[in-house]
Amino acid sequence: MQRDECMQAIAPLMTDELFVSTNGSATTEWFAIRPSDAQMQVKTLGLCSSIGLGLALALPNRRVVVHDGDGSLWMNLGSLATIGLHQPKNLIHICWDNRCYESSGSEPTASATERLDFAGVARAAGIASSWCVLTVEDVVDRVRYALANPGPHFIWATVETGRTVKLSRPFDELENKYRFVHHVEQTEGIAILSQPLGHSQERPGGQSAQ
Repeated sequence: MQRDECMQAIAPLMTDELFVSTNGSATTEWFAIRPSDAQMQVKTLGLCSSIGLGLALALPNRRVVVHDGDGSLWMNLGSLATIGLHQPKNLIHICWDNRCYESSGSEPTASATERLDFAGVARAAGIASSWCVLTVEDVVDRVRYALANPGPHFIWATVETGRTVKLSRPFDELENKYRFVHHVEQTEGIAILSQPLGHSQERPGGQSAQ
């Protein structure tokens, strides 16, 4: 199966989740399939699982879905132990494993030998709901289960390289960050970067600015 066909199959299941996607094609494919300001595109390889965990802990009533990759997860394998430690009930972590760094030349990753069991590692780290899926139908079943039950959940999906969708990334990571933050502010009713109207701030020298 291919990653984008799996994403197309699970996209209709999603409602108001927040999404964190790894650097690479998973980001552009998910945005092409389900464009939304609710998606954070993580530029640094390996950090999407940690950022997803932080969001899940900060917003415990909001479901967070992480689109990770095998190369990315291998660079930050310790995040599975941290997720297992904190047990965020609202976190769904999907690892799309194509056994290579496809975006940078398809160099093989650690899972290319088929000796690395990401689901087994996640389960041993304390994530009881950890699954290996091999078909689109299995992906849909596991995601549907994860959306209906408290987590954390880890889904390890073995996929092929290549894609069928036209990639789309209409803005860069900096603009994406601010759009994502404003989306969280608006949908959660909280202030993160924005300040209330009428807020005054003391300037050096005793002057205040509105």
